[in-house]
Amino acid sequence: MHALNATPSKEQIALLPEFGRLGLERIVLVASAAQAQQAQAALRATAVWGFDTESKPTFVKDQLSTGPHIVQLATLEQAWVFQLHDPACRAVVTQLLALPGFTKAGFGLGDDRKRIQSKLGVQALDVLDLNTVFHQRGYRKDMGVKGAVAVLFQQRFIKSKKAATSNWSVPSLSPAQVVYAANDAYAAIRVFHALGLS
Repeated sequence: MHALNATPSKEQIALLPEFGRLGLERIVLVASAAQAQQAQAALRATAVWGFDTESKPTFVKDQLSTGPHIVQLATLEQAWVFQLHDPACRAVVTQLLALPGFTKAGFGLGDDRKRIQSKLGVQALDVLDLNTVFHQRGYRKDMGVKGAVAVLFQQRFIKSKKAATSNWSVPSLSPAQVVYAANDAYAAIRVFHALGLS
């Protein structure tokens, strides 16, 4: 039995240097069939991907989400943000998520998996919730991406509240949205490798 490890506080994390995020030059916003095919080929060349989704937020009690609206997948070199309103992108994402033998690693993925099943009609295979790994290693509460980056890299992962609560269903995402979304998946793949899971 592991001794319980403390998750760093918000105050402790705030003092850390910033985590180096992917810039737009290493992020592909996938919005066409050709881009989707290129992304699929690149992703299939590596066995583990950082994984996350974004959905348009709901602000009314009992309002059902129509998400996910985008799916993010990342390697250590690059990230892809797939827009699901495009049928070709949706088809490729559905194939990728259903691929066995490719680990899709992220944080707090229970809700994402349910929404994917509901929207895309596919079960995402080989999904690894990194919170579970931290729990097995003696961390009491859900680590989340901010806590994981602080523990493993002694760095502060920046998450924009404005981007987090923005409308992810719009056809044209802003650069800030693209960077925010891609880096959630990128941080997950960095954490996966830092945990020595590969």
